[in-house]
Amino acid sequence: MSVFIETTDTENHKWIDARFDLKDSSAGKKVYEEEHVAGAVYWDLEKDMSDMTASAGRHPMPSDEQLTQLVRSSGLSLEDSIVLYDQGGSPYAARAWWLLKYAGFQHVHISQQGFDALKQRGIAVSSDIPTIESSTVTPNFVRDIFADQAYVKKVISGDELGVLVDARSAARFAGLEEPIDPVAGRIPGARNLDWAQFVSKGEFQFTGDISTVVQKHEPTVVYCGSGVTAAALYAIMAEKGYDQLKLYMGSFSDWITDAENVVEFDRGEHPEAADDQTKAILAKLIEEGYSGEMLMKKFQYEKSLLEEK
Repeated sequence: MSVFIETTDTENHKWIDARFDLKDSSAGKKVYEEEHVAGAVYWDLEKDMSDMTASAGRHPMPSDEQLTQLVRSSGLSLEDSIVLYDQGGSPYAARAWWLLKYAGFQHVHISQQGFDALKQRGIAVSSDIPTIESSTVTPNFVRDIFADQAYVKKVISGDELGVLVDARSAARFAGLEEPIDPVAGRIPGARNLDWAQFVSKGEFQFTGDISTVVQKHEPTVVYCGSGVTAAALYAIMAEKGYDQLKLYMGSFSDWITDAENVVEFDRGEHPEAADDQTKAILAKLIEEGYSGEMLMKKFQYEKSLLEEK
């Protein structure tokens, strides 16, 4: 599947601006109003691409009705060729791309370049907010690419074939740190594949073999903290030929809303890993692929070297 595209064509593609900043939720709309790809409409992560009134995680999935209204107000039809962009190397355009794929749009791509790079390449830009004629499109929802908490539980129990892939950093995956959610750790049995390793200089990179984490045709449920960076990893894996993917939109922030759901973490096995040095050792070993008994042995060895110094 070709997900990412390099183009500055504003005549044959409809463009959607998905720039956003989690630290300043108004920043994306502000820069869009200052300048954007000519004719592009703006989709806000929290106002358009999430249902912030719902309780399924920090960036809940919009309802079918909300998504239908969004694509109609954007003047889209299922036959349109659509390109999505953000600031480059970010997950927001990927979130919009996944929502459009879920809604049944086939000709949709993520710009390999962010807005600044597109502008440097000579794409037509404007500060004019386009007047969009609403469409009457009826989405053809593709339920097979969506996973909810109930489905994830079936994967864990073995009632559904598949593996869970956590797109967060190794430290968050291990439960060594959690800057956002009230509980640290991961969904039981998950494997770690940090989405950020595929970003360099504001662009996504697709080199490297990830088959040591997940096989190409292995049924896979991708998640992160709130379903945003997981959409980026989903898009990257799709670009690399992975064709059995689902996105757990609620992700870890939804998983921990049920107090009965088990959370795995590594810090409990290593209570001595309380200072920065030992935390760093453990995070490094997990990132290198150590787990279980081998992780414990390697950790104890590395820790002993520190103590000898």
